[in-house]
Amino acid sequence: MKKILTIAVACAGLMSFTACNSFLDEEPRSELTDVAYYQTQAQMESNVNYLYRTGAINSFVDFGSAYTGPFMSIQEELTGYFSNSYEGQEIVCKYTRELSRQENTMQLASKMDGVWDNCYRGINVANGVIAHIGSVPMDEATANTLTAEAKFFRAFDYFLLVKTFGAVPFYTEPYELAENMELPRTEAATIYAQIEADLKDAMNVLPDATFAANAHRITKHVAAMTLTDVYMYQHKYAEAAEVVRTVVNSGHSLTQNGDLAMNSAYNQLRSQDDLNEVIYAYEHNNEVSPSNWLPTYAFDGDASSNGLFGTYAISQRVHGPLTRYLNVYTENDLRVQPNQFFHWTYTNPNTGKVWNSVGGNACCWYYYDEEAILNTGRGTKDWNIYRYAEALLDAAECIAQSQGVTAEAAGYLAQIKSRANLGTVAELTAQLQGMGKDAFIQECWNERLREMPLEFKMWDLCVRVGKFPNISETTKGQVTWVDLVGATNASGFQIKESDLLWPLSVNEIQRNPNLAPNNPGYSDQ
Repeated sequence: MKKILTIAVACAGLMSFTACNSFLDEEPRSELTDVAYYQTQAQMESNVNYLYRTGAINSFVDFGSAYTGPFMSIQEELTGYFSNSYEGQEIVCKYTRELSRQENTMQLASKMDGVWDNCYRGINVANGVIAHIGSVPMDEATANTLTAEAKFFRAFDYFLLVKTFGAVPFYTEPYELAENMELPRTEAATIYAQIEADLKDAMNVLPDATFAANAHRITKHVAAMTLTDVYMYQHKYAEAAEVVRTVVNSGHSLTQNGDLAMNSAYNQLRSQDDLNEVIYAYEHNNEVSPSNWLPTYAFDGDASSNGLFGTYAISQRVHGPLTRYLNVYTENDLRVQPNQFFHWTYTNPNTGKVWNSVGGNACCWYYYDEEAILNTGRGTKDWNIYRYAEALLDAAECIAQSQGVTAEAAGYLAQIKSRANLGTVAELTAQLQGMGKDAFIQECWNERLREMPLEFKMWDLCVRVGKFPNISETTKGQVTWVDLVGATNASGFQIKESDLLWPLSVNEIQRNPNLAPNNPGYSDQ
């Protein structure tokens, strides 16, 4: 049985875009790549613009439901440290947190279809641009930039597919006819080689500028951060260190604390766009592309039901931490103080109405959008994909992994800890440089949990390093890293080898038998 979306090559880039305050609108035109739509510069630009709004990026920013977050937030629930208060209805979240996906493969199909389809749509669009741009009249610099952006997005999409599913269908030519589309799976190593090549090509062409200064288009540093990720995921730490240094030494910088309250760096990151710290973000816009239900994720269901605000009908704690997770922080860490990353109580400044979280659970202040909650019901805050803080964490770990605990590595990690009000950079650098290699690397991992608790980065870290963070239930700041397979997640369920990958959708396997067998532990039907 054939279907255009067997390997999800539908919506292959025949897109038209109109400007709205320099924001990219989308208007799908057709489903298969048509060479007639690759004949002008405007058409090529339209196809590349489409890549900014589809593909792997949707797994980070799909806040279209009031009851469940994007795929990457659901993936975090594998750790057991995060849960969705509405998982009785959103059973994918329940099966994920309880590590019972293997017995419920069919129920995961729609979620897996979404990841799969979005990525392959983006890949086919990128393939069409790369294949045809040489025959389109335009100046060489523009052609090179568009090609580099297309290569970046192709790599970004394949990277998510490989991390999520392992071996997947792989192709680099556009599908222009619905023929020979039932491709088998290709081993991950082959796909990684193409990902690396695409990102290196992109780095060599894209501008050396910040994302904001480059009109919110992909830069050399966005490609470098992704290549660093790709290298680290393969344990190529020396190569990763070399690449990420180009970001560390770029025009990006850490946002500094204006104070330790509402003008802290973390509140600035929550509320402001285009900070120098932001390397790559997904744009939201009040009129064209608001952040949908994301602002309501800052509260639990009691907030909307008790009339705390009237702009949204529903609020749910769709992605919230266990209290135990907060023990990753020491008592004096700024990041765990109220109204930094988390909050427990809120007073509506317009009405004076007070909300306290149900059961004293921490809710996610980082998702709070004041204008949306109080006035418009339409969130406009961009979603940060890569920040300079992550570049510093990458650099510290990769240097330590490949060269040992140098002053350079210690200095990078010290900057992260110092911003959290834990000491001066000089004091912290001296302390960190005195640590052994393994202890220092684990402290890099700890700081990832502390610095990016709500940006959906933890499960990828666990799989990459093969370790699970056993956060102490009694001693604040104490984390013991144990082998991932065989560990008990924070909700009390044992992690299995088969938990490291998601299943291919049974719908895809039924349409394309060449995809069988499914990943170990999961059903083909």
